Amino acid sequence: MSSPINKPVKSAPAEDQALSHSVEGTLDSNDLSLDDHDSHAAPKGWARWLYSTNHKDIGTLYLWFSFAMFLTGGAMAMVIRAELFQPGLQLVEPDFFNQMTTVHGLIMVFGAVMPAFTGLANWMIPMMIGAPDMALPRMNNLSFWILPFAFLILIGSLFTEGGGPSFGWTFYAPLSTTYGPDSTALFVFSVHIMGISSIMGAINVIVTIVNMRAPGMTWFKLPMFVWTWLITAFLLIAVMPVLAGAVTMVLTDKYFGTSFFDAAGGGDPVMFQHIFWFFGHPEVYIMILPSFGIVSAIIPAFSGKRLFGYHSMVYATCSIAILSFLVWAHHMFTTGMPVFAELFFMYCTMLIAVPTGVKVFNWVATMWRGALTFETPMLFTIAFIVLFTIGGLSGLMLAIVPADFQYHDTYFVVAHFHYVLVTGAVFSIMAAAYYWLPKWTGHMYDHKLSLWHFWTSVVSVNVLFFPMHFLGLAGMPRRIPDYAIQFADVNQVVSIGGFAFGLSQLIFLWLVIKCVKGGEPASSKPWDRAEGLEWTVPSPAPHHTFTHPPKID
Repeated sequence: MSSPINKPVKSAPAEDQALSHSVEGTLDSNDLSLDDHDSHAAPKGWARWLYSTNHKDIGTLYLWFSFAMFLTGGAMAMVIRAELFQPGLQLVEPDFFNQMTTVHGLIMVFGAVMPAFTGLANWMIPMMIGAPDMALPRMNNLSFWILPFAFLILIGSLFTEGGGPSFGWTFYAPLSTTYGPDSTALFVFSVHIMGISSIMGAINVIVTIVNMRAPGMTWFKLPMFVWTWLITAFLLIAVMPVLAGAVTMVLTDKYFGTSFFDAAGGGDPVMFQHIFWFFGHPEVYIMILPSFGIVSAIIPAFSGKRLFGYHSMVYATCSIAILSFLVWAHHMFTTGMPVFAELFFMYCTMLIAVPTGVKVFNWVATMWRGALTFETPMLFTIAFIVLFTIGGLSGLMLAIVPADFQYHDTYFVVAHFHYVLVTGAVFSIMAAAYYWLPKWTGHMYDHKLSLWHFWTSVVSVNVLFFPMHFLGLAGMPRRIPDYAIQFADVNQVVSIGGFAFGLSQLIFLWLVIKCVKGGEPASSKPWDRAEGLEWTVPSPAPHHTFTHPPKID
C-alpha cells in the first residue's frame, strides 16, 4: 500500500517553501517495513516495554511516566492548596508542607514536563525527519529506565526518618547544607540520575537529527519542532553538568566538611545562587522551547497556511538559547549586586523578550486571514499563546530592578512561573497529545470530552493562578504554610481553582484511556491540512517506519 505525500504549494513564498512539511513523491511499501531478516512485529507483554529499543515504545513509556508524575506532583499541590485554604494550620505540619512544596516542584520540572517533551521527541522526531529510529536505541532504553529509580529515591525520601527534602526545589544553601535533613543525600543522588538521563536523551536527539535526516532534508527544511528540540538538546548538555556540580558541592558541604557555601569556612552562600541559576534559567527555556515547536506545527495545520517567517523562527530560537545564559542573576537582584550588574541583567532579560515576541507575532500572522478551524489542539494552542504571553509580561515586570525588590519571593513570582510552565509548557503538551493521538493510537479521541477538558482546564487554571498576582502585590510571601487574615478570601478562591484544575485532568486521563482502547478509526492524515512526513504513514504508526528513507525534493 502506498500513501501520497503532500505536494508543495507553488504559490508560497520561497522562504516558506523551505519548510520540510512539503515533500514530493510517494512512499513505497518497502518504506514502511523492515528488511526480511528483521521484519517482525512488536513483541508482546512486559518484555516489549522492558527491553524495547523502538523509538515509539520508549516515547510511549516517557509519556505515560510523565503523566503519572504529573498526577503525583498534582496530588502534592492539592495538599498545599488544602493547607492554604484558610489561615492557621489545617492538615499538615509546617515542615511537611515545605517537603510538599519541594518535591512538588522537583517532580513537575524533572518528572512531568521534561520527560513529556522527551517522549514527544522520541515518538515524532524520527518520523518527522524520515529516520527509522533514534540513532542510539540502546542508550535510549537506558535513559528512560533509570528515570523511575530516580523518582522512587526522591519520593522514598519522604518516608525516611526526618522526612524528605524541605528546602525548596532550588535547594538554596545553607537550607540544604547546614539545615538540610538527613535525606539530602538521597535527593542529591536522585538529581544526579535525572541529569544523566537528560544528557543521554539530549545526545541521542542531536546525533539523530544531525546524521539520520532523509536525503534532501536540508537544515532549513526541518520542521520547527525538530529545530526547537535540537537547540534544547544543546542547552541540556551545556547546563546539566552545572546542576550536577551544584548538588555535589551541597553533598560535600553537608557530609564531607567542605565549605563551598559556608561563610564561616571561607565560602559564600550567594555563590550557590549564581551556580544554580546559571543552570536554572536555561532550564526554564529547556521546558518552553519544545512548546514553541509544537505550536509552530499545530497553527499551520488548523489555519490552512504555511508558517509565517520560518527562517526568523529558527533564528529567534537560537537567540533565545544564547541569551538564556546571560540573564540568570535577575533571580538575585535582592542579594546586593553592584548597580552595573543589576542594569546588565535587567536589560538582557528585557532583550530576551524580543525573539520571544517574534515568535508570537509569527504565530498570529500565520493565523491572520487563514481558514481557521477550532479543533481541540488548536484551542489549547490559542490558550497557550494568550496565557503564555501573560506569563511573559509578568516576567518583564520582574526584570525591572526596583519593582523586583517589591515582588521578589512573593506570590507574584509563583503566578508568573506557573503561567509560563502550566499554561505554557503543560498546555502545549496537551495540544500535542490531542494533535498526535490519532497517529499514535489509530483512533480519534472523544471530541465532546476533549472540549470539556479544555474549557474546565482554561477556566480553572486562571482561577488558580491569576489571583496570585494580587496576593503577591499585597505582600504575601511564598513557601509559607500559614498567612495573615487579610489574604484569606483570595487564597480560598485560588484553592478552589486548584481543586477544579486537578479534577479536570482526570477527564484527560479518561479520554486518553478511551482513545487507546478504541474509537472511530483515524486515517493516515486525520487533520486535512497537516503537513509533514509523520502524516504519510498509516495510523496507528507501524512498529517500524522509514527503514528505506523517503526522498525529499
